[in-house]
Amino acid sequence: MPGATEDLRVVDVPEARRYEAHVGADLAGFAEYRRSTGRITFIHTVVRPEFEGRGVGSRLAATALDAARAEGLRVTPRCPFFAAYIERHPEYADMVGRATA
Repeated sequence: MPGATEDLRVVDVPEARRYEAHVGADLAGFAEYRRSTGRITFIHTVVRPEFEGRGVGSRLAATALDAARAEGLRVTPRCPFFAAYIERHPEYADMVGRATA
């Protein structure tokens, strides 16, 4: 399936409380979250095995974190994937921490 992520798109599905990554008509992965006032907590990320190693998880994380920044949300990375992603991408580190009142 080389090049399978060329048409990768990530969308927020608030009613399911998750970001979904789609390649064509296929659900390639998702990142579950919980929201509260001023904060989003990422709790679990899944990439289907046939899409692993193709940047799906990274695109999920970047899209979700960019959206959180645009909304002015603080981030709690309970999901190990998101925690590791933020550690590897320090441009998101300022978003992690206490919520402001």
